[in-house]
Amino acid sequence: MFQNRSDFFHFLTNFRRSGAAFWVVFALGWLLGVAAHLQLAELPPLHTCALYAGVAMLVACLTVLISIWLKPTAARQARLGAKCGPVLQAMGAALQLMLALLVAMTLAWAWSGKLAHERMADRLQPELEGKDLWLTGTVAELPRVVQDGVRFVLQVEQAQLHTNQDGATVQVPQRVSLGWWRGQNAEDSLLGPSVMVIPGQRWRLPVRLKQVRGLVNPHGFDTELWMLEEQIGASGYVRPSSGAVPQRLADAPAWQGLYAVEALRQHIKDAIYQRVEDPRSAGVIAALVVGDQSAIDRSDWALFRDTGVAHLMAISGLHVTLFAWVAGGLFAWLWRQHKTLPLLVPAPRAGQWLGVLFAVAYGLLAGWGLPAQRTVVMLVVAAVLRDRGLNWPVLMILLAAAMVVVMFDPWALMQAGFWLSFAAVGLLLISTRAQNEQAEDGVGRSVLAPDPLWQRWLAMAQEGLRTQMLITVGLAPLTILLFHQISVVGLVANLLAIPLVTFVITPLALIGVVLPVAWWGAHGLLVLLMQGLEWALQMPGAVWYVPTAPIALQALGLLGAVVFMLAYLPWRWRLSGALFIGPMLWPPVDAPEHGQFVLTALDVGQGTAVLVQTQNHVLLYDAGPLYSRESDAGVRVVVPYLRAKGFAQLDALVLSHRDADHVGGAEAVMNALPVRWLTSSLEPGHPLLAKGVPHRHCLDGQNWEWDGVRLSMLHPPAMTEYAQAPTGRGGDKPNARSCVLKIQDAQGRSALLSGDIEAPQEWALTQSKTDLRSDLLMVPHHGSRTSSTEPFLDAVAPQWAVAQMGYRNRYGHPAPDVEQRYLDRGITWLRSDQCGALQWRSHQTPQCWRQQTQRYWRE
Repeated sequence: MFQNRSDFFHFLTNFRRSGAAFWVVFALGWLLGVAAHLQLAELPPLHTCALYAGVAMLVACLTVLISIWLKPTAARQARLGAKCGPVLQAMGAALQLMLALLVAMTLAWAWSGKLAHERMADRLQPELEGKDLWLTGTVAELPRVVQDGVRFVLQVEQAQLHTNQDGATVQVPQRVSLGWWRGQNAEDSLLGPSVMVIPGQRWRLPVRLKQVRGLVNPHGFDTELWMLEEQIGASGYVRPSSGAVPQRLADAPAWQGLYAVEALRQHIKDAIYQRVEDPRSAGVIAALVVGDQSAIDRSDWALFRDTGVAHLMAISGLHVTLFAWVAGGLFAWLWRQHKTLPLLVPAPRAGQWLGVLFAVAYGLLAGWGLPAQRTVVMLVVAAVLRDRGLNWPVLMILLAAAMVVVMFDPWALMQAGFWLSFAAVGLLLISTRAQNEQAEDGVGRSVLAPDPLWQRWLAMAQEGLRTQMLITVGLAPLTILLFHQISVVGLVANLLAIPLVTFVITPLALIGVVLPVAWWGAHGLLVLLMQGLEWALQMPGAVWYVPTAPIALQALGLLGAVVFMLAYLPWRWRLSGALFIGPMLWPPVDAPEHGQFVLTALDVGQGTAVLVQTQNHVLLYDAGPLYSRESDAGVRVVVPYLRAKGFAQLDALVLSHRDADHVGGAEAVMNALPVRWLTSSLEPGHPLLAKGVPHRHCLDGQNWEWDGVRLSMLHPPAMTEYAQAPTGRGGDKPNARSCVLKIQDAQGRSALLSGDIEAPQEWALTQSKTDLRSDLLMVPHHGSRTSSTEPFLDAVAPQWAVAQMGYRNRYGHPAPDVEQRYLDRGITWLRSDQCGALQWRSHQTPQCWRQQTQRYWRE
């Protein structure tokens, strides 16, 4: 590229003098500064942010002075000479760019700190948790309707304590997430069938709130970050009673346009469900038109994700751009038909800006998600540059759009959609530009006669296949990094789905807003598409799951993807780039040594899920709770963790007893991974026993060894039939039949998994000849008063006790006196609601994931 050192100095100087250089460096610096701020475990004081901003301004002034001093003059060039002049000017240019980078990083860090302080200050005060409150406010967004009720965001106007008289006014967050649930019978229904929650409605509601708190697991969804980004400062539920009846107030005034937009979205969604009888198709159409991704069924999301087309089933940048392009072109044609309007404003310019306005309108209708924001910003920047006669490269426009998005939403950098969206466009632009440069350097096609139509169609098909292949390979490392999987059938599926969804189904869905009959056409095509995707997913090896690789291999894979996409490089270089991706696809497995084990108590809320790993085997003890009819711990926590760790199967699944907080996620786990054998205390005829997995009842005396680690079942006692059990040790309660498992490594260090056994079973265990001593104890029954008796704790004598429970759970677990019982014995007390997921390598100290990955937005 550079023939000698002088060429490099001239390039650096010219790059600095161009306006593009400053914006490239400033945008990169801004992104780096925001990324650095997101790594903070605690927020520095607000005055620290102001101090950093002041320092940045001083450095900016210094940069301006250097720029003025470096301005070339004839006298200075004469003094410096022909050789020294370019060198010193290049050094000055480099210094200016470095200072600009430093200014951008410092300003971004300070600005992110200011926004973070504002969001963190708008959170629920601890003393208001669990208090009965009256909230007056407006439904701010499209509600999420589920089988058990509805969840919605309330923009709070006033909050009062709930007392017999007028309660005192209290301060609560401006936006809270509320659930309004139905009762089991019409008489005790908490949400009557006639009640509909619609954006723009104003309500006075009796509620109970709690602070922002989510599950914290390796490779899991960060609920607390999501709520911070959505400006939700508390969650809770509507709590009607005979003395506290929800009151519908006058709707929000029409001039509050955002509520009107949300109400319009609700109206369109309701119309879709009324016209399209199939709820699966109706949900996808609603997602394409109004951006309501929650309308898509969980099983359909899994289908779209596994076939690599999930990006098409939400409002994407491609959809917004296509909509703006069609609207702008149509308006430009109409503009030309007028006699005088083109004389005032050229038709291309008018069509361009109307297309931008239509893109903004579509983005608002779709809920103003990240892809819509990025696309609208890009269109606005491109339109402004075109009006000013500036021809910026498209990648620079993309970088500027990323900076603007992050400027208003610093937490977007933590979203998978942000990186996939910008990386896909960036890789496509790099490849396309390189291909164009190659075409310009070649001989070119003959202009004597146009190509036949079939050849043009063939060329378009080849270009589409090439583009899709490059994007699939280029995004593979990022997809693995974010989702730990690659859709092998995704290339073929996208070749069909991209043109069908983008150019046919989405336009029909949008036309249906004006002409509802078009929704029937979109429904028919969606049915055919989903049938094809389901058929493709049945192919062997349709989805390839990849465990998380070390950071170094992740960086190497991303670099290899970029090198592979550069079409102007020689093929040997591009193939070497593809080879860089290889180590990321087969990372080293993090397995314990022979004779040791790793125990991971996942944070599943009010329930139990414990993973035990030896050198070559994996056992799952319970699978977490059922959160609702649409969600369980298996889908949300257990399966993503197993995928990220690279476990292809479970050697054993132990289900301690039938309670939903222990087996709620079991079906999802058994559907996702092969299970070699199942052991449980489930009664004959239980639906989980019909899954076809070899099963045996857990009984005292069962022992086996894996890789030098001994596993022993200590309870329930041996019996000839399921219903028979010795008095005092068995009983009819499911808790009494809990499978109790002890794991012991080669050095004698052990863990005791106790399920939900209660005092009678604990007493029976202490009276047996079994050695209960263990280094780590999974607290029986989540710390209930019915368990953790003193003789049992003395017999086990653990060093650590781990209680799995939900934050502010309705059962009051753990009981304060039970917790004190552990502390009085010097046992280290660990709670999943404070610790997050806990991992214990049998030769080390247990580690809490919440503390290991602490960020300022987590309590």
